[in-house]
Amino acid sequence: MNRLAQTALLFLLGATLLHAGTTDLYLRYVKEGLRPLVLLAGAVLIATAVATLWYDRRTPADDDHHHREPRVSWLLTLPVLALILVAPPALGSYSAAHTGTALTKPFGFPALPTGDAPLRLAVADYAGRAIYDDGRALRDRELKITGFVTLDRKGAPYLVRMGLNCCAADAQPVKIALTGDVPPVLRPDTWLEITGTYTPRRTKDPVNDGPIPYLEVTTARPVPTPHDPYDETWNT
Repeated sequence: MNRLAQTALLFLLGATLLHAGTTDLYLRYVKEGLRPLVLLAGAVLIATAVATLWYDRRTPADDDHHHREPRVSWLLTLPVLALILVAPPALGSYSAAHTGTALTKPFGFPALPTGDAPLRLAVADYAGRAIYDDGRALRDRELKITGFVTLDRKGAPYLVRMGLNCCAADAQPVKIALTGDVPPVLRPDTWLEITGTYTPRRTKDPVNDGPIPYLEVTTARPVPTPHDPYDETWNT
């Protein structure tokens, strides 16, 4: 791979990062707060490519043709092309079913809004309050929670969001077990908005014995995948 090809690869990778950072594509890989770093990395790579090309044009030609890299080095372009052409889906039910719940005790529980309207909570927020605060602020409240469906080996349904600290590589699930008026047929990876109420019933994750609270389902309706499929409730 000669200098011109290296420059083209740098430029292509930088342009790909800028594209990911200016759309929601970057959310498939890293948490929302890292967007500026993705854009910065793309800009630096493009600037490096331009500087390399400028330097190469000002430098007299040498005997590079006697020291060419093997053609197999062009395989380095495949990951870049894959990033452009095939955006991977966010981690879903398969990862959740094979990974134990990552619910951890939060430092505290902020006061919840009052009123008669349904209270909208994140999966991790409900699970944390249900397990570590015994649902004190959740009792007698109508709740709305959104997540995707996963099933354990026995077919028991869970509502899940994958939480992450930095990037998709460290994503781990937080799960809520469903009881009550649960739809008779549930497909894994279907996103649902669940309306329901707190119940003190609990179970253990079959993967790691972690605590999982139940939610008493009143209604459930399919919803589109959110623009940010990951939950950063305890990592912001």
